[in-house]
Amino acid sequence: MDEPIKKAVAIKYNKEEDDAPKVVAKGKNLIAEKIGKIAKENDIYIKKNANLANELYKLNINEEIPEELYEAVAKILIYIYNLKHE
Repeated sequence: MDEPIKKAVAIKYNKEEDDAPKVVAKGKNLIAEKIGKIAKENDIYIKKNANLANELYKLNINEEIPEELYEAVAKILIYIYNLKHE
């Protein structure tokens, strides 16, 4: 059985500058691991969600997420906001 492909997608959202969150980095396997390592080193929250990662991975770097992914991404952003303000 083949190992599943690991994917990582980094998103950024600045409510003063952006209309919607956008993809700022993405990669598979070794690059995905590097993205995760950089995130951990910089205390950036990591949320594991294979389905969402697969959808976000289809986007280009600096591309805003489409409306159909707003709800899923919003849940993550709300969770992060609450963690930061505990």
